[in-house]
Amino acid sequence: MCLGIPGQITEITDPDRLMALADISGVRREVSVACIATPDLAELVGEWALIHVGFAMSVIDADEAEKTLIALRGLGEAQETLEAMAEGRSALEGTQ
Repeated sequence: MCLGIPGQITEITDPDRLMALADISGVRREVSVACIATPDLAELVGEWALIHVGFAMSVIDADEAEKTLIALRGLGEAQETLEAMAEGRSALEGTQ
């Protein structure tokens, strides 16, 4: 399964190579905007995009980005809960 994480394009870093800086949940990372490039790359600054393995794959609206980030946080919390339950079960099995 491929997972795209919403990131906001904050600046164009290398127009010749179609590279931009994206803010992904507070982490700034250089990504390729080749898949979403427009004739005027500056139009992408401020846009939200789904980022996957260093590529901005598609432009999304801010509402969709927010909903996706909330869902991803929820999945992370669910995973942490499952891991804690597994650790608790292992501890109980080890004391019997």
